[in-house]
Amino acid sequence: MAITASGASPRSLYDPTSELLADPYEVYARLRETAPVRRIVGPDGRPAWIVTRYEDVRQSLADPRLSLDKSRALPGGYRGFGLPPALDANLLNMDPPDHTRIRRFVARAFTARRIETLRGPVGRTADELLDALEPGGRESDASESGGGESGGREIGGRELGGRADLVASYAAPLPIVVICELLGVPPRDRRDFREWTDALIAPDPARPERMKEAIGGMLTFFTELLAHKRAEPGDDLLSALIAARDEDEEAGDPLSEDELMSLAFLILFAGYENTVQLIGNSVLALLRHPEQLAALRAEPGRTAAAVGEFARYEGPALLAIRRFAVEDLTIGGVTVPAGETVMLSLAAANRDPHRFADPDRLDLDLDRDTAGQVALGYGIHYCLGAPLARLETEIAVNALLERFPRLELDVPYEELRWRPSTRARGLIALPVRF
Repeated sequence: MAITASGASPRSLYDPTSELLADPYEVYARLRETAPVRRIVGPDGRPAWIVTRYEDVRQSLADPRLSLDKSRALPGGYRGFGLPPALDANLLNMDPPDHTRIRRFVARAFTARRIETLRGPVGRTADELLDALEPGGRESDASESGGGESGGREIGGRELGGRADLVASYAAPLPIVVICELLGVPPRDRRDFREWTDALIAPDPARPERMKEAIGGMLTFFTELLAHKRAEPGDDLLSALIAARDEDEEAGDPLSEDELMSLAFLILFAGYENTVQLIGNSVLALLRHPEQLAALRAEPGRTAAAVGEFARYEGPALLAIRRFAVEDLTIGGVTVPAGETVMLSLAAANRDPHRFADPDRLDLDLDRDTAGQVALGYGIHYCLGAPLARLETEIAVNALLERFPRLELDVPYEELRWRPSTRARGLIALPVRF
């Protein structure tokens, strides 16, 4: 028997925000068992349904009755980021046929071959960033590591080479360089995208102006970048997209200027955001599982396959992009009324014991079937940049483990700080010693 929605006001709804910020997996485990489809206060403060069981999440990700089009939301419902039209006309807000048209368009330029050509640049960038962390490198902290090339100081009877925050010095700058290389952003024009993405994904309630400033900064940046690429095209993805768009205009089926700019924004935003979290979370997972770390060091060729398990265990997103019911529909025996917001928990689905045995354990022995994990989506809305994120994570992890054989956490796990977000799962910092 289906359960109908209650008419509860937002004030009387369950608000899991504080609990999710403290330990999302404990909250999701409880919801999976007691209320796998439940009406809550969503991330934007409005009522939403949260779905936590694997089968329900996977089916819902591919259900055309759950729309990404914000016009399907009830009046006074979902608010979202409030992006300007020039950044908002992207795949995260579209259903077929527009979604199909743009996805097909970008597939012509964002090919597997183009991604594979980045393997060399990703490797070189990783090596350069790790060079800077070596004792005596430009980022090493002489006061903490014991100074320069003489070796460092001793801790617990062994010599310590150095210390670093792997988010600030490695996981964050690596995707910036790579995505800018992909889009053809000149080094002199590269910005701190982390500030912009933080303002959108983990807004500071005490500084609401940061979101407005970030949106304004991104709009200006992409307007200038598109103009530059039209004037001086190069051998990069953005130039290829502009050329393809202009060809389509002659054929009478072009992307609008807003769609083109929104596409560039999405490639940068999602490609950068997901990769930062995936690299940082993967390294942390290994440091917390020394036996798995040792096995991967012994067989670095397994890392490419291991990325799927990293993503399942601690993926970059807790929630998929919000969806809206286009009609009354039933999910897991619960009736969700038309127009209401639905949040699909990717993290909860990937830790569902009915799909993954012993799901709270990292398993890199390749006996776990991670093909069905949904960390980067599923169906027609599968993350466009997933192949690039996987490539970067594979190379980043292998380079790090090869360079620093004694890598370990520099603080207890309980002292690590996570970004204050119920949408994304990422560390503010990852202090290590090596």
